[in-house]
Amino acid sequence: MKTIGLIGGMSWESSVEYYRLINEMVKEKLGGLHSAKCLLYSVDFDEIERYQAEGDWESAGKALGEVASSLEKAGAEFIVICTNTMHKVIDNIEARINIPVLHIADATANQIQSSNIKTVGLLGTKYTMEQDFYKSRIKSNGINVLVPDKEERNNVNKVIYEELCLGQIKQSSKDFYKSVIQHLVAEGAEGIILGCTEIGFLVKPEDSEVPLFDTTVIHASEAVNTALKK
Repeated sequence: MKTIGLIGGMSWESSVEYYRLINEMVKEKLGGLHSAKCLLYSVDFDEIERYQAEGDWESAGKALGEVASSLEKAGAEFIVICTNTMHKVIDNIEARINIPVLHIADATANQIQSSNIKTVGLLGTKYTMEQDFYKSRIKSNGINVLVPDKEERNNVNKVIYEELCLGQIKQSSKDFYKSVIQHLVAEGAEGIILGCTEIGFLVKPEDSEVPLFDTTVIHASEAVNTALKK
């Protein structure tokens, strides 16, 4: 079993879910008392969020690159960034290490392709929905990506940072997300990417008439498959 290097803390709420899923999947595959060999470096999200808000992606990339380097030195054999948004700085991270990084968008695109879906709606932080670093990775696999309108994007983002990252689950926000999903489906979305690792706490498969692609679950599964690959 390879040792997984987890860059977590963005938010720690979703990092807990990564840890749980990865260990449950390893146990399911190997049985007995098996659990995952992994190293978790949990950052202070306030620092990273400040870089995001200021558009200082260079400093964010440097900070996470140093984290990845620490994980490599500690024995990690590949890296999992436990968040969608910070894949924006994956090049900065890869430049500082000699081990691979499992890209969350690639794993998600593979899952979408296996479902024969050609058009998806994307929910996530405003950075993930509006900038190209994530959408282009999905589109390069022949998948069309739709995003909510500007007002909906702002409110989707607000729920993530002001509620979900703080562990708050509100019915009013769930209802709002469901309406956004319905709008995307009306525009032609055949599936929805939950492109923020906290959204799966709020929105469940039964809340959508089309398939949901929970990136946390997909990424964790890819990590386990990589760790167990001979």
